[in-house]
Amino acid sequence: MRWPIGRLSWAGRLIKSWSLTRIWGRSGASAEGRPGFQRLVAEVGLDHIGIVLGIEISRLARSSRDWYQLLEVCALFSTLIGDGDGLYDPQTYNDQLLLGLKGTMSEAELPILKQRLLEGKRAKARRGELKTLLPMGYIRDPAGSVIQDPDAQARGVIETIFAQFARRGTINGVLRYLVDHQLELPYRMVSGPQTGQLQWRRPNRATLSNLLHNPTYAGAYVSGRRPTDPRRRQPGCPSTGRTVAGPEHWEVLLKGRLPAYISWAQYESNLRQLAANQTRAGGVVRQGPSLLSGRLVCGCCGLSMASEYTNNGTGLRYVCSREAVDYGAPLCQSLSGAALDDLITHLVLEALEPVALEISLQVAEDLEGERARHHAQWQQRLERAHYDAERAERQYQAVEPEHRLVARTLEQQWEEALSTEARLQADDQRFQASEPRTLSEDERTRIRQLAADIPALWRAPSTTPAERQAIVRQLIERVIVTVIDDSERVGVEVHGIGGYRTRTHLVRPVARLEQLSYYPELVARVLALHEAGLRCPQIATQLNAEGWRPAKRRVTFNGPMVANLLAHQGVPAGVSHSRPAPRPERDPNEWALPELARTLDMPSVTLFSWLRKGWLQARQVPRAGQQQWLIWADAAELARLRARRQAPRRWAKDRDVASNAIADNPR
Repeated sequence: MRWPIGRLSWAGRLIKSWSLTRIWGRSGASAEGRPGFQRLVAEVGLDHIGIVLGIEISRLARSSRDWYQLLEVCALFSTLIGDGDGLYDPQTYNDQLLLGLKGTMSEAELPILKQRLLEGKRAKARRGELKTLLPMGYIRDPAGSVIQDPDAQARGVIETIFAQFARRGTINGVLRYLVDHQLELPYRMVSGPQTGQLQWRRPNRATLSNLLHNPTYAGAYVSGRRPTDPRRRQPGCPSTGRTVAGPEHWEVLLKGRLPAYISWAQYESNLRQLAANQTRAGGVVRQGPSLLSGRLVCGCCGLSMASEYTNNGTGLRYVCSREAVDYGAPLCQSLSGAALDDLITHLVLEALEPVALEISLQVAEDLEGERARHHAQWQQRLERAHYDAERAERQYQAVEPEHRLVARTLEQQWEEALSTEARLQADDQRFQASEPRTLSEDERTRIRQLAADIPALWRAPSTTPAERQAIVRQLIERVIVTVIDDSERVGVEVHGIGGYRTRTHLVRPVARLEQLSYYPELVARVLALHEAGLRCPQIATQLNAEGWRPAKRRVTFNGPMVANLLAHQGVPAGVSHSRPAPRPERDPNEWALPELARTLDMPSVTLFSWLRKGWLQARQVPRAGQQQWLIWADAAELARLRARRQAPRRWAKDRDVASNAIADNPR
């Protein structure tokens, strides 16, 4: 039913109360954030409204869900709807159909308008004319063009950040440098009464990360770096749902459109370095004495090998444990890190020896350049502090002396500016004394001497493990190691940065003599010398003279080692096969210490430590002029010893904690 405008007086008797809701500056795309529309629906539902009037009624809601909800409520409570075209009764089919069509057309206009606006925005971005918020170090001139910050100190801080990242390779290294040298970041206020003014704030990791990832510093105009994902947007927060797009997904990339602090090649190199710092393989220098952290590859499975530190950080092992961690498989291979690091050190020092003179000249040049930058930054800070003090003085002198309410505040600001200037001058004097502007002749001489003797510089206490790792990473891309048959022999293949490859072999320390590749020949030689009547110390001397080498870290044999080797072969030490010594009488369940160790598959030294702790039942008997231990162990005792051997080890600290807990809670 359609009501003409001229008959509003007749419809007036249907109005139970009058309510007019005005909504200014709010989109009708949703009822969220529109308290006026929500109140209108509530008043209609409470039967407080007889008619809803509007210039164009379909603009009340551009969402079909909200529009049809309003129509249903109006139809339920007999509320009329009127606009410039006439009156409508939602209870009648024709009026309901017409109102629904108006709402649908109004909703269809919204994406069309939005699409037109967004397309105009994209076209402006493709021309490089869309204005966005500029990062620190940039401002807009009165003509609207983007220029570098006219403040020399602000530009100097930005340049220092990129220079230090190129040297240190990590955000944390740059952050520590800024903190150590008391450098702050320049911010231009973008809103409020201080819009455009320069402020200095303490550096932080998030800001440095955004700065290094921003392509504006490479002179590129970019649009679409932070697209919005509707699935991640939170209700009522239109600014949420932002994602990070890679350079290949940017909508607009115009290189060379803005003044640059770095080149595009350096920007791409920074991105690769930042990405490598987040991976397990790691392009970043790690803590610890390992030279090859992040550069070592297993020759068996091709996966990266991890660095493990033992003995409170003094021991190093390289372990291929990825299969064991991910799939529960046995360890692929492992080796002591000291021998491999020594080999890599030898190769690195050989590569650096021909360029010793160039290194000394470059070091001197880098030191002087860095000192010059430090002094320039201090001079800029002093100049700014002096200007602030003079401005505070001028403001104080300009105020009337009788106006003490203002004069006291300006006097306090003047005193604070003078105090800041004096403190910076004192800090600058200390800095000048500790770090002169140019290198002295004595410093140049020491640099040349150290560069000429690179091995001494490498092993100097002042050279940190992180610096050694950084040098190795400049020369070596990766090192592939392969332990041959679980023996002491290790194949090493070094891949250099320039594409060269070096293949060599390494002798690693092993845990047992049985792992030695020449173990059968060693046993045969020891038995032959024993048959010849030589005693253990004499056999050890002969083995050392012939060039035989034991396992682990020992470089020579000794008597006890030979005796242990003979015991594992079932030959008593010091007695030859030709004249066997009489065997002492013993119980069938008694074992000699080497025999029981072989039966339990454990080292004799460990079994002897159990004996000294009183964990075994044993007695001593004389044999060949010496005392021999006989350990009693029947089948049950053997099972108990095997269970103790296989039980997980507990640290002394854990045992102390457990003892204290028992003492505190005796029950």
